[in-house]
Amino acid sequence: MHQATPQPLVRPDSFFARLRDSCADDWRAYTEHAFVQQLAAGTLPEASFRHYLIQDYLFLIHFARAYGLAIYKADNLVDMRAAAATVNALLDVEMRLHVEYCAGWGIAETDIQAAPEAGATMAYTRYVLERGLAGDSLDLMVALAPCVVGYGEIGATLAADPTTRLADNPYASWIEMYAGEDYRTVAIAAVAQLDRLAAERLTPAREDALRTTFCQATRLEAAFWEMGLTIAS
Repeated sequence: MHQATPQPLVRPDSFFARLRDSCADDWRAYTEHAFVQQLAAGTLPEASFRHYLIQDYLFLIHFARAYGLAIYKADNLVDMRAAAATVNALLDVEMRLHVEYCAGWGIAETDIQAAPEAGATMAYTRYVLERGLAGDSLDLMVALAPCVVGYGEIGATLAADPTTRLADNPYASWIEMYAGEDYRTVAIAAVAQLDRLAAERLTPAREDALRTTFCQATRLEAAFWEMGLTIAS
């Protein structure tokens, strides 16, 4: 059953909304990518999804590293503890769940660990880490935002769209996961954190650079989807 249209994840007056609106075409190319459309239709080649799942696991490793960097970049205990909790959740919960999900697709943990990183995986993860190393916690969180919030927006949009096929769709569980309340809470918290950091650190001189970071990260997310399609072509 399709969900009723939920309240938007992103308030129109939030800093995230300003960033997203600054590269609206790139954002649509990411959130409405053919990979996403084929997930919704249940027509995505299984080879594409398996490749995506493996690369997403490798991505999670660097995601945890990025939040480790967020601990270092934070300047108060509240933000340090929040970043540390995310690292623990990624390493102790999310990666285990991801391995279990992959097993349901016939992908063994040994195969995941032995897989080489795709160029698209390296490009986005290293870009996030570079922005965090070169800048502060706001730079880092802006670079992560297209992933953290974008997946929530994609999941909610697909779940509410009456044309999305959920019955007998092998990818329905993926859609439901990112449309679910647990992930919605994560995405909303990320938007709120960006607002807090922007209130503390944003200046007019920084906004253009942060928009550049956000737009580049959005394009790299679209390239991650494209990687999945290319493997089956």
